[in-house]
Amino acid sequence: MANSGIQLLGFFLSLIGIVGLIIGTILPQWKMSAYIGDNIITAVAMYQGLWMSCAFQSTGQLQCKIYDSILQLDSKCGIK
Repeated sequence: MANSGIQLLGFFLSLIGIVGLIIGTILPQWKMSAYIGDNIITAVAMYQGLWMSCAFQSTGQLQCKIYDSILQLDSKCGIK
C-alpha cells in the first residue's frame, strides 16, 4: 500500500512538471525589455518568446506578432 502511495505522488508531481513545462514554453516572456520615455504615457514593455514577440503599452494595449520563421528568433533566446 505504501508503494502505491509513492507511485501516485510521483505521478502527480510529473503531471505538475509537464504542465509547468508547457506553460513556460508557450509564454512570450523569455526576454523582456522596457522603454520609458519622457512621460509615463510613452512607456512600452517588450517581450520576446519562442513563438512570438509582444509589446505592452502603458495604456493597456497589448500587441503580439507571431514569428513567420524560426530564423526571426533572436539568438539570445536560446536558438543559435
